[in-house]
Amino acid sequence: MTAPLRLHVRRSGPEARDGTVAVDLALPSDVSEVETAVELMARHCFAGLVPCARTAFRLRVTLAEALSNAILRGNHENPAKQVWIRAELTATAIRLSVRDEGDGCDATRRSDPALPPDLEDDGGRGLFIIKSLADQVEFDDRGNTIWMTLPRC
Repeated sequence: MTAPLRLHVRRSGPEARDGTVAVDLALPSDVSEVETAVELMARHCFAGLVPCARTAFRLRVTLAEALSNAILRGNHENPAKQVWIRAELTATAIRLSVRDEGDGCDATRRSDPALPPDLEDDGGRGLFIIKSLADQVEFDDRGNTIWMTLPRC
């Protein structure tokens, strides 16, 4: 049996004037939990808003790709490991992070998986999709955390 999803929603304190809301979700390394986690995060990211269809699509696809990469490539589907999602919400932006317990990867080594020499490689397509859909993509030095920024319309 895998661990249940754990959700934490925290509003910034009164000293933060921007009204930032943080939503944290921990999930087990189980790909069957990806859809549930994506929908739960989307519901919280767009709470009180009617999101434009483009942003809702981009959030769901980028988050699903990042979670799949974290579970399959980062944690190697090890049920003892977890993946953490954080959404930092402001009035204008959604900044998502996905962190796994893996050794990390070199996210800069690929450019376009549809071009040689990466054409025959089985990896890199998820990162390519994420980089194509998010306004901004960043990685930590270790390579086990990705940050994706989208508009919050």
